[in-house]
Amino acid sequence: MKLKIIFLSLITLLSIGIKATAQTVVSKDTTKPKTVLIINAHLTYPGLSEGNLNKAFYDKAKEFFLSQSFTVLETKIEDGYTVEEEVQKHMLADIIILQTPVNWENTPWIYKKYVDDVFTSAMKNQKFLSGDGRSENDSTKQYGTGGKMQGKKFMLSATWNAPEESFNNPKSPIWKGRSADDALFNVAANYLFVGFTVLPGHYCYDVFHNKHIKEDLENYPAYLKKVLEL
Repeated sequence: MKLKIIFLSLITLLSIGIKATAQTVVSKDTTKPKTVLIINAHLTYPGLSEGNLNKAFYDKAKEFFLSQSFTVLETKIEDGYTVEEEVQKHMLADIIILQTPVNWENTPWIYKKYVDDVFTSAMKNQKFLSGDGRSENDSTKQYGTGGKMQGKKFMLSATWNAPEESFNNPKSPIWKGRSADDALFNVAANYLFVGFTVLPGHYCYDVFHNKHIKEDLENYPAYLKKVLEL
């Protein structure tokens, strides 16, 4: 009789352990990021740059995230924005995708203004960060460690006139061996500053001569899935 009671107790404990493990797995699944903010930074120059290519990548990303059951938040900077709404979108988003052309080796100026508006507001109300990370009482605390946005991810998707072979090439007269991520590091630096993880960017090169734009678009969802580990 005692052996039977011990056996039943063991079965009960094992059953409880299995249920607990299953609950843990379920809870892990529910923590997967489910909200993405896609920002379109294109600035229209009539007759020169109408924004069709960046819109195509933007739409492709939106289509992908919807297929993955994400909530998709959207901002087209050129159409205008409300600063506090953009702060809130950043707070809600697990992933932020910036889609931009590269104009004169940087983003269009409207994106810099957007960053200044949104990040300055979030600094004032301490939603993105509590300071620059340094402490008068602890000299080991470094500049750039005061962010509150840990666990969130940022990825840049850019269209370049520059050809791909001009990057990672020591003979390049401009980039001198730097990668495209290095060349646009300043664009991602503010996200690093507030705690985001910055992912390797997705780039479409040599857009005025590129014969592979259609292929770049078709491959974009697979890139997103890989780099975001979805």
